[in-house]
Amino acid sequence: MASSQGMAAYAAPSLFQPHLTRQAIRDAHKKKIPPLLGYYGGIGSTKITRWLAPLGFDVVWVDWEHSSMNVETMTTIVHEAIFMSQGRTIPFVRVPGHDHASIGWALDAGASIIVPQVETVEEAKHVVSAAKFGSKAKGTRSAPPFRLMRGVTDTTFEPGRDIYEAMNHQAAIMIQIESRAGIDNLDAILTEVPDIDIVWLGSLDCRVEMGLPSNMGQGGDEPEWLAYRQKFFDIIDKHDMPYGGFAFSTPPFGTPESFKKATERMSFTIMAADTVALASMGESLKHGRELVAPTSDKKVNGQAVNGEKS
Repeated sequence: MASSQGMAAYAAPSLFQPHLTRQAIRDAHKKKIPPLLGYYGGIGSTKITRWLAPLGFDVVWVDWEHSSMNVETMTTIVHEAIFMSQGRTIPFVRVPGHDHASIGWALDAGASIIVPQVETVEEAKHVVSAAKFGSKAKGTRSAPPFRLMRGVTDTTFEPGRDIYEAMNHQAAIMIQIESRAGIDNLDAILTEVPDIDIVWLGSLDCRVEMGLPSNMGQGGDEPEWLAYRQKFFDIIDKHDMPYGGFAFSTPPFGTPESFKKATERMSFTIMAADTVALASMGESLKHGRELVAPTSDKKVNGQAVNGEKS
């Protein structure tokens, strides 16, 4: 598939359907394509999504867990990401929890899903059940009768497949491991729940749960943290499981060198954020105030320009 197309290369026969996201993640994991590069949409704004969609990020993380939005707004953001990018961007919705309805709403919108705070085999089985159609896939998801238009938008990516059976193979399921319990149970989760597509280590929540400084999720060097982090990676390596995470290529959160190193093992990389981009306006304001400050207030190398020490 041509990387120049972005994720349009993995689009289903209709943009009303989820992308072939499971395949895209597997291809990135096998190094057939680069890691999927995305931005974190933390503000929950349809207007920001519409503006950013033409940039051509591979994925957008729609944070329904920590943004104040209703089902209709979430659905509109998903549609804006897909259609305004002409299929080049795959929306992933982080659902607010594990409830069956939220998982179904996000998938019905056409997104893949990110499920936070998965700690047990039972929780992981519930997530997969809520996301899949039909008992053959151990699914309990309700088939939406009017999500797709018969004969127009319900063409399957493989001839002869029923549309709902086909969609079981399209949208991806990412789980977030965000506690010691989640890491302790991860081996069992990945052994007993094979339909999980990718795993994310939630460093921020995990460190908070462990009683360690949050460090904005940037990790730390405490022995307990390093041991649990290594245990996480040993388990996903054992299962040959795709991994997703944050990695920034510019200060203050990263460098080109740290970005390249981090993405060596990632199949899914969040490398930008609407929240971070907007926060940078504060730096622009600070710089502007310095430029327009009275001459007596300006400093060069800690020395006031009028020759007086500051």
